[in-house]
Amino acid sequence: MLRQYDRVTGQEPREIRYFAQDESRFGLKTLLGRLITACGVKPVGQWQWQFKAFWLYGAVEPATGESLFLQFSHVDTVCYQRFLDEFSKAYPNSLNILQVDNGRFHTSQDLVVPENVILLFQPPYCPELNPIERLWQHLKADLK
Repeated sequence: MLRQYDRVTGQEPREIRYFAQDESRFGLKTLLGRLITACGVKPVGQWQWQFKAFWLYGAVEPATGESLFLQFSHVDTVCYQRFLDEFSKAYPNSLNILQVDNGRFHTSQDLVVPENVILLFQPPYCPELNPIERLWQHLKADLK
């Protein structure tokens, strides 16, 4: 079997894959959608005051729909490191570009990015540029 190697690194070339990555909180607190009432009448709806939540960390490859999701109790560098490590293990044979926002835990000095992962930072305050935001919006629409 003939193998081609990169002249600079001496390694076999790897497939490059692009993933949109983000975290989103899901919880039991009632989210009210729109209610139709008479003019001047305040809408009445049920409300749960207890609030228990979990966080989904997700990465989706828009070209194929392939994805990886992990559930955590909170958002911090330790949880994000675990997500990156699991993501790296799930796609070990490719060079994976993850589009991420500028969250503190994405830029932490303590974060060790696996060798097969490249973090691509989107411009600040532009969540609409990340395709996974539409997935979160779709998932949360049915929770109202």
